[in-house]
Amino acid sequence: MSVALIGTLGVVLLLVLIFLRVPIAIALATSGLIGYAALDGWNTALKMFGTVPFQLASAYSLSVVPLFILMGAVASRANMASELFQAANGLFSGVRGALANATIGSCALFGSICGSSIATAATFSRVAIPEMERHGYDPAFAAGAVASAGTLGVLIPPSVLIAIYAIVAEESLPKLYAAAFVPGFLLAGLYVLAVFAFAWRRPEAVPRVPSMTLGERLRSAIGMWKIVILSVLAVFGIYLGWFSPTEAAAVAAFAAILIAFGTGAMGWRGLVDALLETAYTTAAVFFIVVGAFIFARFIVLTQFPPLLAGWVQQAGLSPAIILLAVAALYFLLGTFLDEVSTILITVPVTLPLVLGIGYDAVWFGIFVTVMCTIGLISPPTGMTVFVIQAQHPEIPVKRIYAGTLPFLVADFVLVGILIAAPQLVSWLPKLLKM
Repeated sequence: MSVALIGTLGVVLLLVLIFLRVPIAIALATSGLIGYAALDGWNTALKMFGTVPFQLASAYSLSVVPLFILMGAVASRANMASELFQAANGLFSGVRGALANATIGSCALFGSICGSSIATAATFSRVAIPEMERHGYDPAFAAGAVASAGTLGVLIPPSVLIAIYAIVAEESLPKLYAAAFVPGFLLAGLYVLAVFAFAWRRPEAVPRVPSMTLGERLRSAIGMWKIVILSVLAVFGIYLGWFSPTEAAAVAAFAAILIAFGTGAMGWRGLVDALLETAYTTAAVFFIVVGAFIFARFIVLTQFPPLLAGWVQQAGLSPAIILLAVAALYFLLGTFLDEVSTILITVPVTLPLVLGIGYDAVWFGIFVTVMCTIGLISPPTGMTVFVIQAQHPEIPVKRIYAGTLPFLVADFVLVGILIAAPQLVSWLPKLLKM
């Protein structure tokens, strides 16, 4: 049996296991182990199977993931989301769509200390949707706005997903975080424009909220101090040279705990819950990472990525066609896989393709992350949509998907901008001389 055929059968086995609802980590590890054994024998395959978890468990670069998860878990229990929402509402009040735009702005900033789209969406679904419904917003649009805004946590630093991509692609995490800043906040701006466009088209679904006085705006803005401190420590501390990424995550997580206890927003029970959530989430992510690296070892052994890159070059396909095919692949996978699994499964194969047509690994990391934000709100299994529907069962899933449509348009606009102007990604890293 040829190497190419074994590689193809290994990918088919992985897809079959996924569609049979085998957990992603087990599906990756099983198909990777069997494929590796078929190519190099069971003795070598079992040695690889034993060494990969040890190597990953001892990898210093992975320690940034649980620390950022802990920071987000503490922040979500310390009323930071509701305070941030009130501050953003003060900024937008008096403008039609103020509450939806306040949700987008607060999700963008909360994402900078949380790094998880699901956690951001779950947190703001409890804060923002009841407030929007109380002021007469269409429930479907309110839920769609929160589901979409929650995905900003995937893109805006410190994103856990970007940290995982940095490990897989062996790229600098600070450089990737710098590259994500402009696209991340540009996407937030496009979401704001989507709200204005929807409000112009259907003003009855997006009522105008009474304006606040200057004093009320200032008082609401004070609530942002916690987020500002954590953002400075977690993100800007890296670029100011105070900390490495892992040190920044540790300091920011500790600062979040101190703030939560100091303000009385969280007690010991809340800390225990945050630690347990961190342990469960980290374990789930790391199991997937281990499985993905086992599968990646098999893919490398098949020489499939360079073979695919060579085939594409021989076929004479234009860079635009290749990028559209890669984007279609990520859009398709995003409809039934979570974003971590999508990146871990595909990057070893798709990265060489994109490098071969002249784009770099940093640009591709941002491009892939944006495609993952699309998958998070795309049917049939948009993760943030189902998180919100679980907390608001009175809003049908179909209506939430309908509410995300204006924001999906904004996502695809950003994808087009990234392809047409890749310097948008490289501008800040060059400015910081990274």
